[in-house]
Amino acid sequence: MYPHLHRLSVITATLLISLSCPLQVVGITWGSNAALAQAPTREQRNDEALRLYQVGIKQFQQSQFREALETFQSVLVIVRAIGERQGEGRALNNIGEVYRNLGQYPKALVYLQQALAIRQKIGDKEQEGTTLNNIGAVYHNLGQYPKALEYYQQALAMRQKIGDKAQEGTTLNNIGEVYRNLGQYPKALVYLQQALAMRQKIGDKAQEGTTLNNLGAVYRNLGQYPKALEYLQQALAIAKAIGDKAGEGTTLNNLGEVYLNLGQYPKALEYYQQALAIRQKIGDKGGEGTTLNNLGAVYHNLGQYPKALEYYQQALAIRQKIGDKAGEGITLSNIGSVNYNLGQYPKALEYYRQALAIAKAIGDKAGEGTTLNNIGYVYDSLEQYPKALEYYRQALTIAQAIGNKAGEGTTLNNIREVNRRLGK
Repeated sequence: MYPHLHRLSVITATLLISLSCPLQVVGITWGSNAALAQAPTREQRNDEALRLYQVGIKQFQQSQFREALETFQSVLVIVRAIGERQGEGRALNNIGEVYRNLGQYPKALVYLQQALAIRQKIGDKEQEGTTLNNIGAVYHNLGQYPKALEYYQQALAMRQKIGDKAQEGTTLNNIGEVYRNLGQYPKALVYLQQALAMRQKIGDKAQEGTTLNNLGAVYRNLGQYPKALEYLQQALAIAKAIGDKAGEGTTLNNLGEVYLNLGQYPKALEYYQQALAIRQKIGDKGGEGTTLNNLGAVYHNLGQYPKALEYYQQALAIRQKIGDKAGEGITLSNIGSVNYNLGQYPKALEYYRQALAIAKAIGDKAGEGTTLNNIGYVYDSLEQYPKALEYYRQALTIAQAIGNKAGEGTTLNNIREVNRRLGK
């Protein structure tokens, strides 16, 4: 039988970094200054909205998502009151992005669709491309890859049409990531290499690092670990050279994953600990939760279950505190797996059911499929074969629906094993 499915929450930099660019830090204006000059009260309210907008951006960049949400909601109230449509589109887009980062995907889609409607209505092509890209990212996070590609392709066409090279690179990068998630690695490499060439051409060092990270992830998936390390070391060098602490933390985290895959656990721990120190220092709570989860995974693989639980529980506390539902589901699933390994099957089922409820609530099909498979595995171990088959078949249906070939292979193998035991 295939091994139990653990869920590593490893950020490959794509979506987290690439999609933060619509949250502009300087030079933010919307509307007509001439019109504002005739209405001092309106001008004051507009200035307040701009001030809050900058505060929201800072909070977002520091993973203070709940605070950012509150701030952008305040911006939205003001810009709606003064009838500032461009500002309304920006606020709606950013609220959607906060909800995406919180793993609250249905809510993210509601706000992003509202932003898209406004941007299309006022003819803001550049920002329309941004929101199309971000809607694609939500479907990407949900594991709904065909839908993600549909929106990314629309964003790409628009960005190419208006000659926005920087954002074209972002969308090429994200399309490459979808193909990586689909296991279509040659296609992933084509798009990621295009993104890399574009980013190198325009001198966008931070985003060059993002794409190098993702190329490293493709080669890691292909089992070409020396090549993966080569790209990740390039990304790390760039992050250090430009003082990109968030990017450095991400890359150190991803280097840890390669060494985890290689079974070089001391090396994996070394990189994860470095990543954790940086993320704690810069206040990146989302990244801290990710790396704590992955440290738990190392000890999990080493069979040091109490230590694994210690890190998973720390990760869970952070993810619950910041409202990261997707991350919470991943860690609950991993705690379930530790309890399974300890032979505590009722407890394993309890955690898996919590993870399953979250996956269903946020529409995370990939997570739902993984967890259904793991619940099936518990019943399989309990020799409750009809129950095991019931869950495996549900997992198989989802894997086939979202094009998850690896998950499909795992679950088919598990079904075959159960049928063999039943003499079928």
